[in-house]
Amino acid sequence: MNIFACVLALSAVVWVLVSVRTLGKQWTVAARLVEGHKLVMEGPYSLVRNPIYTGMFGMLLATGIILTRWQALLIAIVIFLLATLWRIRVEEDLLRGQFGAEFEEYCKRVPAALLPGL
Repeated sequence: MNIFACVLALSAVVWVLVSVRTLGKQWTVAARLVEGHKLVMEGPYSLVRNPIYTGMFGMLLATGIILTRWQALLIAIVIFLLATLWRIRVEEDLLRGQFGAEFEEYCKRVPAALLPGL
């Protein structure tokens, strides 16, 4: 199980780094648009609309598998999902307001906001 968790953690970190690099100067900690903001739809963003949060979820799972009791991990997952889904809504509302129909088309092409297939 620890080998799986280590592979998951490494994959999640690489996924986040590639996602941040794909965003480039548009990446910020705060949910906001920057001057000249463009809708990024390539790289990890062609598979899931919020790949950084997908990677963070992978890191949470990997850490939980190695260090935590399952009950605590389940509680952490619920808290993470509630907070992240709220944050996704805020960010996607900003993008929807800025890009309108282009963002709606992107959502149709990439229906997964957090986890591919969901």
